[in-house]
Amino acid sequence: MKKNIAIIMGGFSSEYGISMKSGNVVFNYLDTSKYNPFRIIITKEKWVYLDKNEREFPVDRSDFSIMVDNKKITFDCVFNAIHGTPGEDGLMQAYFELLGIRQTSCNHYEAALTFNKRDLLSVLKPYNVPCATSYFLNKGQEIDGDAIVAKVGLPCFVKANRAGSSYGVSKVYKKEELEHAISNAFKEDNQIIIESFLEGTEISVGVITYKNEVTVLPITEIISENDFFDFEAKYQGKSKEITPARLNPTQESNARKLAETIYRVLGLKGYTRSEFIFIGDTPHLLEVNTTPGLTEESLLPQQAQCAGISLGELFDSAIVEALR
Repeated sequence: MKKNIAIIMGGFSSEYGISMKSGNVVFNYLDTSKYNPFRIIITKEKWVYLDKNEREFPVDRSDFSIMVDNKKITFDCVFNAIHGTPGEDGLMQAYFELLGIRQTSCNHYEAALTFNKRDLLSVLKPYNVPCATSYFLNKGQEIDGDAIVAKVGLPCFVKANRAGSSYGVSKVYKKEELEHAISNAFKEDNQIIIESFLEGTEISVGVITYKNEVTVLPITEIISENDFFDFEAKYQGKSKEITPARLNPTQESNARKLAETIYRVLGLKGYTRSEFIFIGDTPHLLEVNTTPGLTEESLLPQQAQCAGISLGELFDSAIVEALR
């Protein structure tokens, strides 16, 4: 019997548009001989099922069901394609855990932890995961430019602590630019992280559970036409992405080992994509994404394709693992 799969997309953050694209790609590639896919749009205003004729049917949040033509439909599994809150920060995961519905991403605590860059780095510190020097700032705290520069140096990166797709990120060259960059980051989150600039090759490493095995996908090298891998570079073609990355054997081995270690240490499930910058042969962690982009142009699908895994197989595997 075919399984009913809810593909959740949308969300509450600036990443809404990217999530809608990801969700629709999953919807178009899921094997309909095995699954009945349903597009579920989640926003602050409403949760609705969107049918093929673009008609909306409300979701009953008490049990995550829908009524279509007087027939109640429940779901065997939820495919999570929401980037940012509430799909990547643990809120949806906790909701589905409470309802006992299987879902394709990691559990709620791991999602919340990886979404919070500051907490993630703190948890990984005892495992000697290399990363940039960082300075933390909360909204309302006094901004001490001299202290920031003394700690992280210039240039530096100012980032929203809990946001993705490079929203709220600025590269700062002069102390005088800090205030503007900080207020820009605070538009996305009331916590920010300021990090030292690491100069080196930037890479993205996908780690997934595939056929019941933790699998490190071919690594992507990122060369941005812009000053860094910002929103334009990520989504508007202003970057060159090379898969497999042009790394020496030591760099490749170190990156693969570290990405897999992070996945296992944090107890992650489903798809993840970790970003690193090399200093010499040592990869330094920037962040871990637990609901990475799933459009045809996105990095994880590119990496899967390089490994000989089609989009259909990639999406099927997430559901198989969730239902295992």
